[in-house]
Amino acid sequence: MLLLISPDSVEEALDCAKAAEHLDIIDVKKPDEGSLGANFPWVIREIRDAIPADTPVSATVGDVPYKPGTVAQAALGAVVSGATYIKVGLYGCTTPDQGIEVMRAVVRAVKDHRSEALVVASGYADAHRVGCVNPLALPDIAARSGADAAMLDTAVKDGSRLFDHVPPDVCAEFVRSAHARGLLAALAGSVRQSDLAPLTGIGTDIVGVRGAVCEGGDRNAGRIQPHLVAAFRAEMDRQARAHAAGVPAGN
Repeated sequence: MLLLISPDSVEEALDCAKAAEHLDIIDVKKPDEGSLGANFPWVIREIRDAIPADTPVSATVGDVPYKPGTVAQAALGAVVSGATYIKVGLYGCTTPDQGIEVMRAVVRAVKDHRSEALVVASGYADAHRVGCVNPLALPDIAARSGADAAMLDTAVKDGSRLFDHVPPDVCAEFVRSAHARGLLAALAGSVRQSDLAPLTGIGTDIVGVRGAVCEGGDRNAGRIQPHLVAAFRAEMDRQARAHAAGVPAGN
């Protein structure tokens, strides 16, 4: 399981770089513009230049509307700015067909520029609260559009968490569906260390966190702390060892 950490500034990215050996992907977003809020192209470039060259950069392109052309241009901007993973939050898509249309445009824009870049179709565990596409439709949307990964996050950051809306057994169905289609499966949404046992057990490929590695557990007011990143990775590794040995690690 890969660890994706989401700083919201160059300064926080430099804090992440201090813990680079403990994480796998640095994800550039702008939390005050939404769950998958897009940051500025120059911020993506500055973060790409500031962190180790062998650490991939992910960038969100926003909680996007059902506007395939607009979203495709935003995605191209992210990959041109140096992102390897391009994440699209299908916030304004209410049907799978709309999601596929948006993601096909994104895949073409990104892959025409950089074929090895990875496109992530992202949905929301709490889709029922915002009226967007069913989260369990994401693996099919991703596969039919030519994307590389399907992801679930939470749309409303009010303290509710991934498993509050999509319990572990349903997340397991999501992961199985993604894997059956040859996709990576990514899960996020106020994930805590206590969630790592089930996330490991269901075969999650990428886990995304912010609040869990921020001072005071506050994704908005707190700042990412390198020692919290290291502690989170240590628990990930402990759970991975326990899962490989077939022994429950507990919390």
